[in-house]
Amino acid sequence: MINNQKIRTVIFYKNYFNEFFIKQKEKVQEKIVWTIDLIEELDRIPETYLKYIENTDGLYEIRIQQGNDIFRIFCFFDEGKLIVLANGFQKKTQKTPKKEIKKALKIKKEYENEK
Repeated sequence: MINNQKIRTVIFYKNYFNEFFIKQKEKVQEKIVWTIDLIEELDRIPETYLKYIENTDGLYEIRIQQGNDIFRIFCFFDEGKLIVLANGFQKKTQKTPKKEIKKALKIKKEYENEK
C-alpha cells in the first residue's frame, strides 16, 4: 500500500461480522483483511470494493471476490471516518438477498440506538 496512512477506521459491531469471518477459508479471510485495509487507506475507494446500496438508509456493501466466490459485508458510516461492519454472507445470486439487507439495517438501527 501507499504509506499505510489510515483515512478511515473500520470497526466490528458486536459479533455479527466475526461470526461470518471465522467460518471462511483462510484465503477468503486474507482477502477480506486486504480489502478492509484498502478501505481504511485509500482516499477514493473504487466501487469494485465498496458500493452504496440504493434505497437503503446509508448502507454500503464491501465486495470481496476470491476465485469464483463472491462475498458481501454490509457496513455503514458513523460520523464520516468510522466504518462499522455489520453482517457478511456469500453471494450466490445476482441480486443481494433482501433478508441480508434487512438484517444489516436491523444491526445499523441497533448500533445507532446504543450509541
